[in-house]
Amino acid sequence: MSHFDMLVKLYDLELNLECISQQAKKNIIIRKALAPEKSVVLNWIKREFAQAWADEADIAFSNNPCSIFIAIKDEKIIGFACYDSTMLNFFGPTGVSQSARGLGTGKALLQACMMDMKLKGYAYAIIGAVGPAEFYEKTVGAIKIENSWPGAYANLLKNQTLVD
Repeated sequence: MSHFDMLVKLYDLELNLECISQQAKKNIIIRKALAPEKSVVLNWIKREFAQAWADEADIAFSNNPCSIFIAIKDEKIIGFACYDSTMLNFFGPTGVSQSARGLGTGKALLQACMMDMKLKGYAYAIIGAVGPAEFYEKTVGAIKIENSWPGAYANLLKNQTLVD
């Protein structure tokens, strides 16, 4: 699998708030997470995705204001998206539960983050270690950053067994 980062020109991006209102029509709420929800959200991310993603989301909760959006359906979290957690102006991690995929929730979460970043004054957003490149190209006009791997992720510590 080939990893790379992608760049989004926020200054050129026309934000699509329609995808967020479409979520509301499906009884899916897209909003920023709140501090009292931190444990619930982080536990869900760890269970559905990975501890490393929960660690990054923890940082997003610590930002002021927080930089994590969640998707809620029937009073349960079904998706999340963060930015400014791995590094400043980086989007991600983001994920939608398996059972909720195909509803446009990932697109709405991405748009919410891009809108927030643009309103904060960012000119660019970087999507690190991209998975679905075509999705990002189509949704926000992201372009591949050549020779970007491992980039910010170089020398990343992996799980280790600690020995006294």
